[in-house]
Amino acid sequence: MAIEKVAVIGSGVMGAAIAAHCANAGCQVVLLDIVPKGAENRNALAEGAVQKLLKTKPAPLTHSRNARRIATGNLDDNLDLLADVDWICEAIIENPDIKQSLYGKLEAVRKDGSIITSNTSTIPLGRLAKGMPDRFQADFAITHFFNPPRYMRLFELVAGPKTRPDAIADLRAFADVRLGKEVVDCKDTPGFIANRIGIYWSWIALSKAIDLGLSVEEADAIVGKPMGIPKTGIFGLADLTGIDLAPHVNASMLALLPADDAFCQAYDAKHPLATTVERMIAEGYTGRKGKGGFYRRVVKDGAKRTEVLDIASGEYRAERKPDLASVKAARKGLRALVEHDDKGGAYAWAVLSHVLSYAASLVGEIADDIVSIDLAMKTGYAWKYGPFEQIDQLGAKWFANRLAAEGRPVPAILKKLGGGRFYKEEGTRALYYALDGSYQDVPRPEGAFLLADYKRGRSPVAGNRSASIWDIGDGVACLEIHTKMNSIDPDVVAMLKTASKIDKQGFKALVIHTDADNFSVGANVGIAIFAANAAMWPLIEGSISEGQSTMLALKYAKFPVVAAPAGMALGGGCEICLHADAVQAHVESYMGLVEVGVGLLPGWGGCKELISRALANPKRPGGTMPAISTVFEAIATAKVATSAEEARDLLILRPSDRVTMNRKRVLADAKARALELAANYAPPEPVDIALPGPTGQAALSMAVEGLVHQGKATAYDGVVSGEVARVITGGDTDITETISEKALMKLERDSFMTLIRNTQTLDRIEHMLTTGKPLRN
Repeated sequence: MAIEKVAVIGSGVMGAAIAAHCANAGCQVVLLDIVPKGAENRNALAEGAVQKLLKTKPAPLTHSRNARRIATGNLDDNLDLLADVDWICEAIIENPDIKQSLYGKLEAVRKDGSIITSNTSTIPLGRLAKGMPDRFQADFAITHFFNPPRYMRLFELVAGPKTRPDAIADLRAFADVRLGKEVVDCKDTPGFIANRIGIYWSWIALSKAIDLGLSVEEADAIVGKPMGIPKTGIFGLADLTGIDLAPHVNASMLALLPADDAFCQAYDAKHPLATTVERMIAEGYTGRKGKGGFYRRVVKDGAKRTEVLDIASGEYRAERKPDLASVKAARKGLRALVEHDDKGGAYAWAVLSHVLSYAASLVGEIADDIVSIDLAMKTGYAWKYGPFEQIDQLGAKWFANRLAAEGRPVPAILKKLGGGRFYKEEGTRALYYALDGSYQDVPRPEGAFLLADYKRGRSPVAGNRSASIWDIGDGVACLEIHTKMNSIDPDVVAMLKTASKIDKQGFKALVIHTDADNFSVGANVGIAIFAANAAMWPLIEGSISEGQSTMLALKYAKFPVVAAPAGMALGGGCEICLHADAVQAHVESYMGLVEVGVGLLPGWGGCKELISRALANPKRPGGTMPAISTVFEAIATAKVATSAEEARDLLILRPSDRVTMNRKRVLADAKARALELAANYAPPEPVDIALPGPTGQAALSMAVEGLVHQGKATAYDGVVSGEVARVITGGDTDITETISEKALMKLERDSFMTLIRNTQTLDRIEHMLTTGKPLRN
């Protein structure tokens, strides 16, 4: 049964966010909650939750209009709304008795074959289903989302002994394709996979920092980038998730786990960590949602600053930049970090030795394979590497030997592995170490693949140090950028130009894609400032001209070009997408023309493409100026879409462009789209457009002058915006004439050269390269 209509019971932070993401997937959603005592509006909780969704940052909705798909109600008056629902997801308080009472009500109104699941984070399915009728148990499972559901990709799926296999198959397919999740099958054990390890990791990392005398900043500097953990670190993560959550989670796990479990053995209610947390909660320091946590933001002497809790004294002090040699040593790898002879190295070993050995001891108990455990930690806790990938980095034999030398137990799977690795590659195969001692292929969901799967054991069709072209089968080539942050340099441009002629090597379509986190952050401005400081103006203009001709070569190639972005597609990266025949974007694609931030404008056809699309848009208001004003605002304010859906509003994506929810399916969908276009492909015909010229430019300039006068824009913002206005209004043209694509690109090139010669633009570029932030000069 295809899941099309969803109900979420419980409109708290998690329940409302689950409802939002199901709405993002295009589903009609029913959100129900209890009737508040004494409330005039009986639907106040659910309705209020939807209103909060529209204000929450980061946004739970990929577009504000998706909120219209969520119908609200209450559990006393509106249970009838569940009669035609395909999937009911319960997300209420973590109390088995209250949950079971709700299940009885749901059972009375739901249709045959509808699925009921719980979003519980710790309670085993067996406890929730105990005593419930067979009809309920056949349709019941656990579907555990991670917060925030839009962004965290893990979806833990737990089946009971009586759960229908086809119900699990339906949930798995829906979560994978429609919700974009990494579906991990878990055993019915406390905390499932990610929280079982993550809660233990949190206690160990926090408590060991105190035991070893590290400051909050020092601990976060170690349990952060060096370990492939998000930059929040461990104390920052506690602030983010809510310090008041920890005692409840810990108590739940202590009650559910056997006394000899490592977490139960390590937890100490009298430890300074536990007593500190208790005091912080009592005083309202519950993290970012409260007055602060281990970190807090304060205003002193009119300036904002961050203060950090000194756990020993219980007082806040100014934040200090940690100075640990072990952090620098970590650049050489994880082994170098844990072997370094300072308190940071000792702390890193204390955390990793406990957590990695704990994860290794749980294989077979919480999951049947190491891949599921690694995937759960990477997608649920945003670790860059899973526990077994980290053991491989340390060296499995070295890790086991050090545990043994310290008199600590060595997990059975480590003993069995011996001197081998948990993961290895053989030819084109990626393999993992299975419980039976064999190596098995790392699984992929059916129909999903990464570029890495085509690259493994093969050589590119063409390539240089910045980009490569790969054969991904069926006559389709894939161009991959592999510079830092996938910035675009002359070598990338050269490979794009090569790709525009790939049909001469027998290919019938091209996809532009990368497995990296970001599609491309745009042109490498470091090269531009070097050339500008040396007054190499012909070189700069030549590079702009070459970029423009390359974009046109892609646009008018004899075969279809499909751009498949994910993450940031900014500046030149966005311009690549604008010149493709089609875009197959990951839902989390953040696209925009941001050049004004460094005192420039889009120089590779971005202005030209956006104004052409705006004028051709059948939904635009009457007249030319409204379309021009929309484009001007987008470019002059460096608007960046915060989702692929928002990119449609900016005309970066066209109605015909498509969106993929699952990151691992983007390339497969892009390849399918390329083959679809290749069947009857003809390159587009150039189109000339009519623009108002100086009169339109004057109107836009007046608006900018007003913003400068009000202090909402700087004087140099006005200069840069003036060049944008000149280009998108057609320069010296007249509304009675038409202007060609190449003429518009020449205007871009001329304005770009005018700005790059200005010292204030060079100041902006220098500041961006130094600080990573725009300069408002």
